[in-house]
Amino acid sequence: MSQKIEIRTDKAPAPAHVFSQGVRKGPFLQVSGQGPVDPATNEYLYPGDVAAQTTRTLENVKAIVEAGGASFDDVVMLRVYLTKREDFAIMNEAYGKFVNEHTRSGVLPSRTTVFTGLPREEMLVEIDGIAIVD
Repeated sequence: MSQKIEIRTDKAPAPAHVFSQGVRKGPFLQVSGQGPVDPATNEYLYPGDVAAQTTRTLENVKAIVEAGGASFDDVVMLRVYLTKREDFAIMNEAYGKFVNEHTRSGVLPSRTTVFTGLPREEMLVEIDGIAIVD
């Protein structure tokens, strides 16, 4: 039976609450929901700019995936949470650019997009994901 391991990196924001940045058990690596936060300052970035927030958030997800021993190409699922339906096209463009650039195999991760409220008013996007570590 494989042990559950907490994943931590200073290349992504420290968890703000009582959860881990990521958890790995066997080959499964779950990344907690990330937002547009600077890992060095823990400040929320790019107020009102969903494209820039999407990119920063994906950079945080990628850092945790890499800290867990995987690459972004190992990500099999991403969930995107948006506060406004009208931000979908802008988010999707930034998301597509980032994901295509970092998925070398050409097989893009699965994705679900949900419209909801988020914990902080300045957050327009939050993203979590699952990677399989070989």
